[in-house]
Amino acid sequence: MLQIRIHGRGGQGVVTAAEMLSIAAFEQGRHAQAFPSFGAERTGAPVVAFCRIDDKPIRSREPISAPDALIIQDAHLLHQVDVFQGLKAEGYVLINSGRSVAELGVAEVAARLPKGRVITLDATAIAMAHLGRPLPNAVLLGGFAALTGLITIEAVVHAVHAKFKGAVADRNAAAATEAYDRLMAEGVS
Repeated sequence: MLQIRIHGRGGQGVVTAAEMLSIAAFEQGRHAQAFPSFGAERTGAPVVAFCRIDDKPIRSREPISAPDALIIQDAHLLHQVDVFQGLKAEGYVLINSGRSVAELGVAEVAARLPKGRVITLDATAIAMAHLGRPLPNAVLLGGFAALTGLITIEAVVHAVHAKFKGAVADRNAAAATEAYDRLMAEGVS
């Protein structure tokens, strides 16, 4: 079973990201579940959402304490919350930032994981270019597809269109595809 934990802040689409990730998994014929965990339910408050993906039905319902992958939608949380807690030794980490892993102060975490498993992507800048708003969730899913190869960009685009409609879906799908293409061109996968 693949377990993904998504960290961000209220209003960034953290819960929607988990939902779209589960839709992408369904699109690929897999079983999936997505659910949030809220503290203070307000814009800007830390939010965690979870997604499990497996080839067989998923019975577990508890929060994910030992994730295979982390998606960090707000890099400010890196030193405010223990986002790396329980991360598996072969895990993946995708951080929304225009700064490098070293500049973010997480090089030590990256050194513990296989090479290339901790990367940054300026998803907010891509979102601003496509959406005119700092909503990095779909962008990060495109980046996640490139980083891990665990879902396809086609499945991500399908999930975006299942969750959104019209021009909003088209712009989010274009943003996710740009993130995927950019990371693939950098040889991330």
